[in-house]
Amino acid sequence: MKSGAEILIHDCASVRRGEAVLIVTDAERRPIGSVLREVADEAGAEVTMVVSPPRGIDNEEPVPMVAAAMRSAQVIFMPVSHSLAHTRATRDAIASGARVLSMAAFTEDQMRAGGLFADFRERKPVCDAIAARMNDARLIRVTNPAGTDLTLSIEGRPGNSHSCVLDGPGFTAVPNIEANIAPNEGSAEGILVADGSIPYYGIGVLDEPIRFEISAGAVRFIEGSKQADFISQLLASQNDPNVYNIAQFAIGLNPMCTELNGVMLNDEGVNGTIHIGIGTSANLGGEIRATTHFDAIIRQPSVWLDDEPILQAGELAAEAEKLEG
Repeated sequence: MKSGAEILIHDCASVRRGEAVLIVTDAERRPIGSVLREVADEAGAEVTMVVSPPRGIDNEEPVPMVAAAMRSAQVIFMPVSHSLAHTRATRDAIASGARVLSMAAFTEDQMRAGGLFADFRERKPVCDAIAARMNDARLIRVTNPAGTDLTLSIEGRPGNSHSCVLDGPGFTAVPNIEANIAPNEGSAEGILVADGSIPYYGIGVLDEPIRFEISAGAVRFIEGSKQADFISQLLASQNDPNVYNIAQFAIGLNPMCTELNGVMLNDEGVNGTIHIGIGTSANLGGEIRATTHFDAIIRQPSVWLDDEPILQAGELAAEAEKLEG
């Protein structure tokens, strides 16, 4: 796994001699944390690794001791079983100047092959350009052959380029290169048919499509297979109306992530897919804080920013080719 760790330490995070590097891991992902610690040590960093108590659900806050350690680190790697990306602890660490790399549900195989071995620097201009275009747009519309037809207002919201490269304070998840944005609260309207993956809560690649009815910015009804029933029950059990918030629109842009396999940071980066985040939006430029956040991935999306096509059936539209220039 050391070749993957070299990419993460040097190419993605640009770890420098003497920097305070924190590796937050858990018992299941400890072997990944250990190889990251080894390579960061070799780079001359001051490295601390903490083995966090297990979380019960994605984006549950870490224990206070872990959150405190995050606030004092300059670079944070998070190879954990349950995501910490959409937590107050991560937001506070970024505000304190940290470079934060999420590695939720990362597998040892991902350290050896696949999306981590993309040329992130080469792909970064495309990701940056799409995020900038989102930044300037007012409205997103997305459709797909499974029945999705959804509009979201994004006027005044910042586009985010999560290119897997951090040269300064900020956040990225690795290796899912993505451009994303948080829609304005209360604005999302239409139907989302997830026909790809929900790589959270042990669901993974979907057996059947899941249909989300969305109005006034929130999920109002979920139907489909047993996986749909599971999602409905899990969200209801949170006793938090914010878990239904439409929190995120994102385009996957990693050309080395080619197939959905149920692994979160592969599926969210599969080139030419989009995902809609539901729950917390505060770490993405929104205002909603919920007890959880998950993403629903759709295949073959067509996407318009205002009236300009960006994706057509999962391919960069002709009008968007300039983004690769």
